[in-house]
Amino acid sequence: MTDIILLSDRRVAETGVADTGEPLVDLRAADGLLVDGRKADDDGSYAHVRADVARRLLLAQRELPTGVRLLIVEGFRPPALQRSYFEEYAAVMRASHPGAPAERIRELASAYISPPEVAPHVSGGAVDLTLCTEDGVELPLGTEVNATPEESEGGCRTGAADITAEARANRELMGRALTAAGFVNYPTEWWHWSYGDRYWALIGGQPAARYGPAERPSGLRS
Repeated sequence: MTDIILLSDRRVAETGVADTGEPLVDLRAADGLLVDGRKADDDGSYAHVRADVARRLLLAQRELPTGVRLLIVEGFRPPALQRSYFEEYAAVMRASHPGAPAERIRELASAYISPPEVAPHVSGGAVDLTLCTEDGVELPLGTEVNATPEESEGGCRTGAADITAEARANRELMGRALTAAGFVNYPTEWWHWSYGDRYWALIGGQPAARYGPAERPSGLRS
């Protein structure tokens, strides 16, 4: 993972936050965006992002050619859910690397699941997404969304070499649109893009993140 800044990097945690106070908004109510239900939860948290993130997703959608749509898989993730995801994958890493120190396990786990204290999804600034046709048929991007490094043999990395030319072209198409709208990618996951969180601030040289941990939208259960 040379030259990739992982979310476990101390510089991410050391990045300051000047939260704008933007609310979380429901992408299912956004005209022009498609939201997939595979990560749906009982209270609809998965479909929420910060207000400016929603606006920027619409800008990214407009950058795509006719007939190609963004398909949003997951946005806001409550802290308890993020913690459970991280602990589950860290347990897998401990089993695969017996004797490795805790910091190494944290580093290995963060290549797939962010440490809870700096998680972009908890801020409401991150989205997992892919591309699809107008009819919702997903385009090939090399792996499934949320494929682990192990099951994809590294194909989940944005710059993975061992994917088809079509998948590479689709990743580049999506990347251009999202970058133009101000998002940054987490390079170990082609589907993960964020705006306003600590990782975005560090990568983009911003003085501070715009979003800390998000407040749950009114009406969503704890």
